[in-house]
Amino acid sequence: MSWIKTIPFEQATGKLKMLYDRVTGPDNNVDNIMMSHSLRPHTMEGHMAIYKYVLHHSGNTIPKWFLEVLGVWVSQLNGCNYCVQHHFSGMKRLLGDDPRADAILVAVNALDIEASPLDAAQHQAMRYAQKLSQDTANMAQTDVQALRDVGYSDGEVLEINQVSAYFGYANRTVLGLGCSTVGDVIGLSPNNSADPDDWNHA
Repeated sequence: MSWIKTIPFEQATGKLKMLYDRVTGPDNNVDNIMMSHSLRPHTMEGHMAIYKYVLHHSGNTIPKWFLEVLGVWVSQLNGCNYCVQHHFSGMKRLLGDDPRADAILVAVNALDIEASPLDAAQHQAMRYAQKLSQDTANMAQTDVQALRDVGYSDGEVLEINQVSAYFGYANRTVLGLGCSTVGDVIGLSPNNSADPDDWNHA
């Protein structure tokens, strides 16, 4: 599950039990990435808050399925198969077009933005996410302007930035602690975007 000790759902007490109750999926399943925080529940609380608000909030205007594409893309760039598996499954469900979703994954695995069946604006968002992930110190105002030039508002630029940055954090949590998908139910997420405080995974 991970390289450090974790506390299973059945043994949780106090604040950890309260947080586990908030993030559970079917049969009291807690994703291993969340369970990896179990020795410091306050970090799980912070992680879930930013995850929910960045990716699953009704205030976003970019379609959630494409925000998930960015998550899969950044995770592939960072070599985080755990997040690729989880978020591709979620993206595929949200997109509702299995052949297109599979073609996106093929392009992501090949690190080939142009091969992905997405529009020019979405390709530009992927370029921004790639540079932010791999060449962070050289980000420039022109990178934001390139997103504006393809039609993104500044608020949507912020969404792209925050999703890309969040996955950098999530990938490093997983990879740095040896978090695996063993025992996970792949593709669950806190889908109730209308309620930012609903963290239940479904």
